[in-house]
Amino acid sequence: MSAPVILKEVLASTYVLYLNTQKSHWNVTGPQFHSLHEMFEGQYKGLAAAIDTLAERIRTLNELSPGSFEEFAKLSKVSSATDMESNATKLVQNLITGHEAVLHLLKDGLDKVDPATEDMFINRIQEHDKTVWMLKSMIA
Repeated sequence: MSAPVILKEVLASTYVLYLNTQKSHWNVTGPQFHSLHEMFEGQYKGLAAAIDTLAERIRTLNELSPGSFEEFAKLSKVSSATDMESNATKLVQNLITGHEAVLHLLKDGLDKVDPATEDMFINRIQEHDKTVWMLKSMIA
């Protein structure tokens, strides 16, 4: 698989994770509402910045970046959270699953991309690892 193809899957998966995180931010309820609401906001803002960086890297490699919901749905390894509840634990678990899916893509792609993309992937791995740790800490 080529670097642009891997990048497109990472971009699409990150975008779906971004939407799931924003939806969690809007819909979370329960005793941890405030802390989760704030945490989810920080996470979706970070994902938004990553999305732009990933899309621009694809363009740097002379490929067109996917940008429609249809393209993202087709390419994403993260499932869209269409049947989410407002239960905090379920929201957090869904986001953990999403971050782990993106982590798998990034780690699997490390040896298939050019050095600049590899560096970007390593930075994204660090961010997703930290986010998974934080999310798991909320439901431990």
